[in-house]
Amino acid sequence: MDDFPNGPDSLRIALLSYRSKPHCGGQGVYVRHVSRELVDLGHQVEVISGQPYPELDPGPSLTKLASLDLYREPDPFRVPRPREFRDWIDVLEFLHMGTGGFPEPLTFSLRAARLLKARAGDFDVVHDNQTLGYGMLKVAKILPLIATIHHPVSVDRVVEIANAQGIREKLGKRRWYGFTKMQGKVASRLASIVTVSTNSGQDIARDFGVDPSVMRVVPIGVDTDTFRPPKAPRVPGRIVAVSSSDSPIKGVKVLLEAVAKVRTGHDVELVVVGKPNPDGPVARAVRDLDLSADVRFVSGLSNDAIAELLGSAEVAVVPSLYEGFSIPAVEAMACATPLIATRGGALPEVVGHDGKTAVLVEPGDPAELADALDALFDDDARRKAIGTAGRKRIETSYTWRRVAESMVEVYREAIARRAAESAGK
Repeated sequence: MDDFPNGPDSLRIALLSYRSKPHCGGQGVYVRHVSRELVDLGHQVEVISGQPYPELDPGPSLTKLASLDLYREPDPFRVPRPREFRDWIDVLEFLHMGTGGFPEPLTFSLRAARLLKARAGDFDVVHDNQTLGYGMLKVAKILPLIATIHHPVSVDRVVEIANAQGIREKLGKRRWYGFTKMQGKVASRLASIVTVSTNSGQDIARDFGVDPSVMRVVPIGVDTDTFRPPKAPRVPGRIVAVSSSDSPIKGVKVLLEAVAKVRTGHDVELVVVGKPNPDGPVARAVRDLDLSADVRFVSGLSNDAIAELLGSAEVAVVPSLYEGFSIPAVEAMACATPLIATRGGALPEVVGHDGKTAVLVEPGDPAELADALDALFDDDARRKAIGTAGRKRIETSYTWRRVAESMVEVYREAIARRAAESAGK
């Protein structure tokens, strides 16, 4: 990287993300939009990511920090060939997976620490997008470090274990989520943490032992040019939900149970953006509820295609038991699609409490969700009013430019703090 290519106020930013799936799940979406807006503000951004790699807009550069890619489709939990092992970190990654753990946050952080040590002079600040591996403590000694924590994964751990069937599955979930202990230890030792909602901040303080004084809330944004009210008519009876996984915390099974009730009085079609495990609880629920003709799953969509799908729906639903923010919620609202969301986690904070911008229901309650869907399908005027109010809320509160501007303030504070600490030694 050149020194200050855009002037003396330009920052050289390393934006880290251990996995950056482009269109489903928040990490890749966050990296793409934040990196673009930071460049538009005049800064130099290098995204450093493990697989799956993000799709970036023009401006930021991408450094691919390859892992063994043990969870890639269509062969997750694969066994690498001997020639694929490059060093001890690869061996650690495979052994960790082979014993039931999830190694990527740890091993990516170790690779990133090694890279940044060799290139410390290329950057002014490092922004970690919820890796929180032990390697980040090494990075914090080299450069000013900020970490974004969307929500503590310890919350997912509790829900997954509670929904596991039998002692063997529960033990397996405990092992898989073992990395959350590491994330808590790392987070509690960092000097600057950004989170995306007040609710997430409270959960991070509780579960990770982070001092609230080092946290700052910077909400996530939405691309209001891509996600906008549709020009074409909405499809009657269409419900759309976006789910990054079929984990119980995403509530898709609850949504399916609600749709099974609603279809007795309305002609409905549920479209889920996501790819469930064929043997998982969501796929089983579709079969058990005899919903194959009423539900379809789509994946690999571009942002334009997701926006078009959300804009085609009469109702969007975020049925999650917990969300630290919810990109799908703000994307649906940006499309002026009337939204039903649960009261799980930060969702009421994000979508609004008063019922004017979204309908709120209790998480995990298919009957209440079904009643909310029935009521919206029976009231055209209310659907339109909620959709219009939701779009207005997005325009005034959630843009990626505002996110980037706030992050630059956090970066400068971290750089100034490091300079003051160095001067005081």
